[in-house]
Amino acid sequence: MSNGVSTSTDKIIVDKSRSHRNKPVSRAVRQTRERLQSGHSSTAAFERDVLRMYMTAFTQGAALIPLFVIIISTLGIYFTGNTQIFFWAVATLVAYAANVFLVRRARKQEMTAESARKWRRALLIGQLLIGLSWAFFALQDCAACEPSRFILYKGATLLIALSVTAMSNFMLTPSVLVTFSPAVLALAIKAGISRDVLEVSLTALFTTTVVFFGYISDRLFRQNLRILSFQSEKDDLIAELEVAKSMSDEARRRAEEANLAKSRFLASMSHELRTPLNAILGFSEVMSAEVMGPLNNPTYKEYTGDIHRSGQHLLNLINEILDLSRIEAGRYELSEEAISLLDIAEDCIVMVQLRASGKNITISQQFEPELPSVWADEKSMRQVVLNLLSNAVKFTPQGGDIHVKVGWTAGGGQYISIKDNGPGIPEEEIPIVLSAFGQGSIAIKSAEQGTGLGLPIVQAILAKHDGQFVLKSKLREGTEVIAILPGKRVMQSLPAVEEAHAVSRKRKSFA
Repeated sequence: MSNGVSTSTDKIIVDKSRSHRNKPVSRAVRQTRERLQSGHSSTAAFERDVLRMYMTAFTQGAALIPLFVIIISTLGIYFTGNTQIFFWAVATLVAYAANVFLVRRARKQEMTAESARKWRRALLIGQLLIGLSWAFFALQDCAACEPSRFILYKGATLLIALSVTAMSNFMLTPSVLVTFSPAVLALAIKAGISRDVLEVSLTALFTTTVVFFGYISDRLFRQNLRILSFQSEKDDLIAELEVAKSMSDEARRRAEEANLAKSRFLASMSHELRTPLNAILGFSEVMSAEVMGPLNNPTYKEYTGDIHRSGQHLLNLINEILDLSRIEAGRYELSEEAISLLDIAEDCIVMVQLRASGKNITISQQFEPELPSVWADEKSMRQVVLNLLSNAVKFTPQGGDIHVKVGWTAGGGQYISIKDNGPGIPEEEIPIVLSAFGQGSIAIKSAEQGTGLGLPIVQAILAKHDGQFVLKSKLREGTEVIAILPGKRVMQSLPAVEEAHAVSRKRKSFA
């Protein structure tokens, strides 16, 4: 049911049954939320991720630097005849091979926060070894070469090596500065000793480039940290949403099971509840009519009338609860046939006419002539119209008016409209009135209180017929309720398709 009491009861059942299992989940969600609120701006939070990214990039480009060193050393020896370049190449390849071995060993180890910091220091030391080999290259000289060409050769080599290292090692900050600081120092010492303009220019250019690439590498590193932070926040949010969704699904499933069990229980109790009530009503009616003899005490006769009226009220209440329970439990079956809404409306007006006359209420009607039949459950549609008319009579004041209309809808369906000039319903109370057991402030103050199930049953029956229920009300002006059946349930008297085609063919043949 959709009323607040049963829903809250279902929630209590769910919470009690899941409290001992939800504690670890709630703790995980709380820790995730605290981690999200604290942020992920620090490097330490992603130490392992950053290190793995560096090792992956280093491994993928492992052949690039050795190939570059071999090409540069071959060209240098060929054009300059300086054999020291060969020893430099060997030293550089050995240092680089040591770094490759170090990276592969690190990838095989289980990476913890503490081990990540240790491996990071070890990898920076490995880069320093490569940097010492580049410092050795920066100190090279060629007496048999033209100085400007050899300096151009050294400068181009160092700049290319700096570019490749900066692009592949930016995730290991500050590897660019660690790797090429020895080379900058070597160039500065050599330029200071020789005081050559070309050497000084090369030192200034290379130093500036190292600083620039160091800055670019740092920016790329920080940008990747932000990407990792956003990725981590997204993963945490997805995890939290999945946990919340699973908890919500489980709670909803249990609430639906509890609600369905309640509805099935009430639906199965129909015979057990009605049997004693029928006996009470029957015997009280016999006593009230004095079938077995007169009641000497008039008070007893009054009591029997009270018993009969109370029993009848209780039976109506049980019938409404059972009707709604059968609908919710899926046991409300429609017995559909061709019926006339005009006939049903007229019969229901006759049934409530006596009560309306007792309050001096005028019931007027406006029926569309010659409405075709509709395919619906007659008993259910009578219950719908009778409930709506009874409500109108109940809340219409003495000397009021009720207007009943039956006609066509714009979509080709049929409708029954019942409008009264009663006190109306406040706009904020309309959802309450439409909910099971819900009653507005006017109904609570009324002397003829009901169960609050009439309108929910009307809505459920119309939904079973694929129809609609509309409630329009204004305070102190009155209320209009409209029950609508769709156009597909209207039975039109049309000739069969085959007969229509046959007539068309005959006309063509005569022509």
